[in-house]
Amino acid sequence: MALAQRIAANGSIAAWQEASVGAEIGGLRLTEVRVNVGDSVSAGQVLAVFASDAVLAEINQAKAALNEAKAVASEAQANADRARALQPSGVISAQQFNKDITAEATAKARVESAQANLATMELRLRQTQVRAPDQGVISARSASVGAVVNLGSELFRLIRANRLEWRAELVSTELHRIKPGQSVRLNAANGQEVTAKVRMVAPTVDLQNRTGLVYVDLPTSAMGLFKPGMFVRGEFEFGSTQAVVVPQASLVVRDGFQQVYVLGSDQRVKMLKVTVGRRQGDMIEITTGLPADAEVVVKGAGFLTAGDLVKVVP
Repeated sequence: MALAQRIAANGSIAAWQEASVGAEIGGLRLTEVRVNVGDSVSAGQVLAVFASDAVLAEINQAKAALNEAKAVASEAQANADRARALQPSGVISAQQFNKDITAEATAKARVESAQANLATMELRLRQTQVRAPDQGVISARSASVGAVVNLGSELFRLIRANRLEWRAELVSTELHRIKPGQSVRLNAANGQEVTAKVRMVAPTVDLQNRTGLVYVDLPTSAMGLFKPGMFVRGEFEFGSTQAVVVPQASLVVRDGFQQVYVLGSDQRVKMLKVTVGRRQGDMIEITTGLPADAEVVVKGAGFLTAGDLVKVVP
């Protein structure tokens, strides 16, 4: 019978990537929080809003400073143009000429500085709206209406693209058998089996327990069955091979050993000590101890003893 080759492993469910959404502006009060834990959000969606009164006042002040700088620059340019026109005739001294030209350059620089300051204030205004960096699901929220937060404080955590993965732990001697793209069967809490794919094998092994992580991408259809932090068992599949199998009912445990009764030529049974391997349904692989052509007692094996006379019926 063909039996699947598998390696069983345990591991935890985790977010593929979890983004931290923080405050890009500090010292302002939160006036609105628009999402909660579990909400799905899209990239660029507004998650929270800070009070913008102070920033708007700074913008008005920056605009006024820019207008003033432009007025000074306009006058300085007119003086510089007049100096350039008079300079060839010698009516204006070299000292005055240089003074007017320098004043023009200084005024232009002040205009550029005022424009940069206004752009900074406008950026601060945009930062009063906290936006999602990517689509996904909110996994944590620390933002509260009325709170005054510091620059860089975390407000939300986001599971990017609502994408989860299973981080399986395998001993180092088995890691070489796992390849990207390989199929994995996971057992959900409700008993349902989910097929996933290996994304990558960790490049390092833990020095303490000599195990390595295998990162397995979960399909989108299985997101409702798994949550980050869940402990899950799964099996890596390697195709199938032919094996000698017997029904589970034929196995008898005596003195701590797995044994089966086989029929002899004299219609009497004898007990053979065997070693078991893989399981598939109610069939169990016998790896050693059982000839391929042996006739194995299935029903009532637990009531027999070696040497009992039996009758074979169709």
